[in-house]
Amino acid sequence: MDQNAVYQLFVSTYHPDPNVHRQAESSIGQIESQPEFLPLVLQIQASEDLDLGARQAAAIYFKNRIYRDWTHSGNVAIGEEDKSMIRGHILRALVTTPPTIQVQLAASLHNILNHDFPDEWPSFIQELEAFLTSQDVRTVYVGLIALREVVKVFQWKSMERREPLLHIIRLTFPAIQSICNTLIPLDTLEAAEMLKLALKIYNSSIQVDLPECLQKPSSLAPWGTLFLQLVSKRIPNHLQPVTDDPEELENFVWWKTKKWAYRCLNRLFGKYGNPALLPSDSQYHAFASSFIANFAPNILQTYLQQIEGWIKKEHWLSNKCLALSAAFFDDCIKHKITWAIVKPHTDTLIAHFLFPLLCFSPEDERLWMENPVEYVHKRVDPLEDFHSAENNITVLLIDLARDRKKQTFMNILGFVNNVINKYMETPEEQKDGRDKDGALCMISALSSIILDSNEPEIIDMMEPFFVTHVFPEFKSRFPYLRARACDITRSFSNLEFTEEQNLGILYLNVVDCLRDPEFPVRVQAALALQPMLRHESVREAMIPDLRFIMQEILNLTNMLDMDNLGSVLDEFVQVFANHLAPFAHQLCLQLSDTFVRTIEEVNQLYQDHENSAAYYEDADEAGNKMMTAMGVLKTMSTIILSLDGHSDTLPTLEVVLIPVITSTLKKRIVELYDEIFDIIDAYLFASKRVTNSMWGVFEITYTMFKESNGNRINDMLSVLDNFISYGKDGFISNDTVKHMLLDMIDTVMKSEELTESDRVSACKLMESILLNCRGSVDMCVTIFSHLCLPYILSGQMKSTEFKVHCIEVIINCLYYNPFLTLQVLDNNQWVHGFFNLWFSMLEKFTRVHDKKLTIVALCSLLSLTEDQIPVSLQEGWTHILVSLCEVFRSLPKAIENRESMEKGEEEGDDEFEAYDEGEEEEEEDEDKEEELVEEDEEENKDNDEDGNVQDEDAQYLEFLAKQSANTYPKAEEEEEEEDELSEEILFQSPLDEVDPYFCFAQVFEDMQQRRPNMYDFLTKDLNGEQQEIIMNVIWKTEGTRSM
Repeated sequence: MDQNAVYQLFVSTYHPDPNVHRQAESSIGQIESQPEFLPLVLQIQASEDLDLGARQAAAIYFKNRIYRDWTHSGNVAIGEEDKSMIRGHILRALVTTPPTIQVQLAASLHNILNHDFPDEWPSFIQELEAFLTSQDVRTVYVGLIALREVVKVFQWKSMERREPLLHIIRLTFPAIQSICNTLIPLDTLEAAEMLKLALKIYNSSIQVDLPECLQKPSSLAPWGTLFLQLVSKRIPNHLQPVTDDPEELENFVWWKTKKWAYRCLNRLFGKYGNPALLPSDSQYHAFASSFIANFAPNILQTYLQQIEGWIKKEHWLSNKCLALSAAFFDDCIKHKITWAIVKPHTDTLIAHFLFPLLCFSPEDERLWMENPVEYVHKRVDPLEDFHSAENNITVLLIDLARDRKKQTFMNILGFVNNVINKYMETPEEQKDGRDKDGALCMISALSSIILDSNEPEIIDMMEPFFVTHVFPEFKSRFPYLRARACDITRSFSNLEFTEEQNLGILYLNVVDCLRDPEFPVRVQAALALQPMLRHESVREAMIPDLRFIMQEILNLTNMLDMDNLGSVLDEFVQVFANHLAPFAHQLCLQLSDTFVRTIEEVNQLYQDHENSAAYYEDADEAGNKMMTAMGVLKTMSTIILSLDGHSDTLPTLEVVLIPVITSTLKKRIVELYDEIFDIIDAYLFASKRVTNSMWGVFEITYTMFKESNGNRINDMLSVLDNFISYGKDGFISNDTVKHMLLDMIDTVMKSEELTESDRVSACKLMESILLNCRGSVDMCVTIFSHLCLPYILSGQMKSTEFKVHCIEVIINCLYYNPFLTLQVLDNNQWVHGFFNLWFSMLEKFTRVHDKKLTIVALCSLLSLTEDQIPVSLQEGWTHILVSLCEVFRSLPKAIENRESMEKGEEEGDDEFEAYDEGEEEEEEDEDKEEELVEEDEEENKDNDEDGNVQDEDAQYLEFLAKQSANTYPKAEEEEEEEDELSEEILFQSPLDEVDPYFCFAQVFEDMQQRRPNMYDFLTKDLNGEQQEIIMNVIWKTEGTRSM
């Protein structure tokens, strides 16, 4: 194959003429399956004399092809000879490629190693050792790249699959340690790059496990020394970028290298070397005891020295290094050895390390001014920048105040008080709001500790604190202080105000902040309003402002993709459901606009970066936007349900909802199907009718169902049931709709790929058709019988749920038309098998619905004349009345159980009405429990105030492990005992309106009067208890009639 011809094709792939571009891609597609083509593409990447653009195009194609086709599952298989050639040349190719191509080629190497090492590439380790021991710097660097990729392959493997990694560590780590020792004294950028790569290799190798060879002092001491040397290394100023942009400094290679040194040390200590953080059954206790005594103090002293230099402005530290220092200090306060070292420095750390980093910074101000949306994402959204310096500092502050409370808590409060008093004493024109922002931020972080403390004098101070120090900042000339006032309001949402007037002032201030010209202030105000909903007086005050508040929250949602805002909007809709009708249409219209915009932005992200590395970088952003879309749809569902009974408003919403529903289903946005089905379900339920437009939605749903081979039948069940329940006339009269629904049922019942759970849904749909369309779907009796009886009589059914629902389809057929159903059963010789199984399983029919259905079906059978009863059934006809007695005997208990569950559901819904009484009782109980716990804690701390602090995360994981161990051995026993079906409180059917007592009494009396022979035949063998049950049913009915 001609290399130059292939090379020219890649040159053409970035030609400005799109026709040339498309023709080149087409030509590559035609020849890519030919032998030696892919090795040739590798050669093009490695050729230093070729055009860089063509080499980059070849690298992207090569990476995608390896990812797609290296295994035999790919579309265009790669031959074994080509694979062998690629394995033999890829490492050498990396040596001659520039960094932009090395990144792509390294990803290709990773995929190859993931599939082929060690079995198909046993010589890789020997090749790697040769590269690492080379005298050529570029070759050594490639050796580090290759080692990094193979370590990443095994980084998250389970312990039993990590043996190749252990072998690699033993063979190569001494070599890379030696390489690092030669690089440490150097200040070059190349040295920094290689050191960074080596540290990333070490860090990856210890993510899941710390191999024994790395636990030995002979390995740990030199590696630890290396990390500490890098942490302490002074970076010459002339090497660093001359810039005022901290982000540019953060990205300087030496600071990235130092960051990885911190990360390695933090991982060693936090996961393996701190006894206070280890679960009791950890294998690392011996190592941790040695590490905490012999290594951790030196690391801690080095970190403290670095922070001291940063405080004195002797050197700069990156945000990542500051964040990792804070995380390390946080781990240190848990163990008594390291706490003894930290303790003398706590006041300094609080005042000069934690406090400055929590203050509103010049970088914050720049971001606020240039991109307020991004500011909110980074500073307000807790999940956006989880490992930032601010977040780690906050965690350290909280843990200091909680875990070392006696030594630090009052000191922290005293420091905050001094800062705030100084601010108050400063003339207005000289005030610096940054210090007060930091002080309020600290108090906000400690809110849970303050409110949960058993010190009334501290809690009682908080209301005056708000009045004196927080209320004025709602009108501050510093916008970030207005935002902070809202933030601290949210943090102290559980604070009980003794003066109702102060709560009213607080609410008015927060609402005013919704009108603030600054976007971050408005976001914080919206978030602060949500927890205030617990106050009845605030809810009443909100009603006049409701339209404005909802509008502002919607506006914010349009500008910002953040889950928290969606939660605020959804809760407002739920709480004020009865007040939404006047502007529900406008609200849904704006939500629809937000949804459409969000989905368009997601599609644009994927289209713009479909074939580039940025595709993966934007995946998080697309995910955030998709979560916003889900929140919007959820809120729309809540609005619809709040309008149940508003027949004048609901039709106007359909025009808004249909485009949202149809576009989502037609574009196959599967991530949003659940929310879309909820909207359809809610609308049909609330409107109690199905329009022509909604039948159009049904047809789209059917198409989607067929494309998925029925896999989403469980998700669709409620929607389909509502189409039948509220659109039965359309279903009966429209043969196309009828065919679609019956085809869906047929597909599910006959598919070998679907489960019994799916078939239960199909059974429920059959029941819905028979109950809702009585007298109009006779053909369904035969169809449904042939779908269910093969399962019933063959013993294929495994779960109780499927058995009950499958049998109930035939019971429904008997209730729908007993004569026709018996004909079908008799013609197929199914009579004895079905009735024997049904009557033997009556105890499994535990729900009220099951029992009512059984009663009405048996009553339908009793209404038949003697000539309508198949001969094969006549002999056992008396069992019908006996079975009815059994069901009536257990019905009152089932009804009592359901009513009890319904009552519990209603009580759970009265969230706000029961708040004042129930919450107070619950809080009193919690207070008593907390007092006992705190007494124990205080007693333990009195015994050893500077002792170890048990890590809550480790304790929780240990608890989960014990729970799992206690639970799983019982699984086999539980499988043997089939659970009875539980009541479905929200389930509704036409049977809800049927009185089973009246139904039986009517049939029984008719039989007495018109068919005395049948009456005598059925009652002659009844025992005393059964006769008493029947008499009680008759008396109950007569009593009801006389009322």
